[in-house]
Amino acid sequence: MQEIPASFWTLLAGIVVTAISFWVGQNHGLFPEQASNQAPLVDGFFNFMFTIAVAFFLVVQGAIVVFIIRYRRRPGDDADGSSVRENLPLEILWTAIPAIIVIGLGVYSVDVYRDMGGLPSSGMMMAHHHSRGSALAAPLEVQTSPALTATTYGLGGAPMAEENHTPDLTVNVTGLQFAWIFNYANQQVTAGELHVPRGQDVLLKMTANDVIHSFWVPQFRIKQDVFPGQFTELRFIATKTGEFPVVCAELCGSYHGGMRTRVIVQEPADFERWLTESQVAQASGQTVAQATPSTLLTSYAQDLGITQETLAQLPH
Repeated sequence: MQEIPASFWTLLAGIVVTAISFWVGQNHGLFPEQASNQAPLVDGFFNFMFTIAVAFFLVVQGAIVVFIIRYRRRPGDDADGSSVRENLPLEILWTAIPAIIVIGLGVYSVDVYRDMGGLPSSGMMMAHHHSRGSALAAPLEVQTSPALTATTYGLGGAPMAEENHTPDLTVNVTGLQFAWIFNYANQQVTAGELHVPRGQDVLLKMTANDVIHSFWVPQFRIKQDVFPGQFTELRFIATKTGEFPVVCAELCGSYHGGMRTRVIVQEPADFERWLTESQVAQASGQTVAQATPSTLLTSYAQDLGITQETLAQLPH
């Protein structure tokens, strides 16, 4: 019986390894759902790297298994193994292939980082002013000072800035031990949860009050460190409605594990309704804080039909 040539087995192994690598690379199920326009970029890059990693794993581990079986020591064989010297073409091959792969991954990663907005465009404004927001938020906001730099870092540059596209919504984010404060300065609303409209361009301008924090939304595939005395930015478009966790991914103190909140993605109409309700609620909160007891009683008494004479008989 004619022996099957080694080139055939090599070709067959290459086909099997390629098929398995591509399938595993696209069906690993390691990530949560995609919920932003940046998520497919990150997932595509990761899937590409994972496919290559699976291929290398199969080749290396497969070669080890084949060599263990084929070149194992047989009973009664006490001879020395064959002497194998260096193989220059093989050494060049196994050096050149990883080098090409690493360079390719580097170029790919920079392209993904640029598409996510990590590289500032030439016309991007680098200076931003931190808005003070509503009176209710004042005790919780970072105190601006001359030491606070105006330079921004993060995923807030190209490509949307290159197109001179102004964000649809800008939110000032403050990280502090151990909470996130979201200030919608233009709408005079402050919240402990991030509400954003689906399908609209959102820009987060972030800083910290105390130590370094890290703003991470796994479903959005975005994560950005937040520093005291500096601004960082995140710019994204949410593509799915729902509630998604916001996690601090930087060890920031004894209660770091509890520094969590959520981002709530709503349809634009529902988001506008939430803004209006929050504006009314916070305006009422300021009125309650400033009003006298008699003024507050009067407003409730009018709704209940109680006369001023009845109120006057109540003890102060």
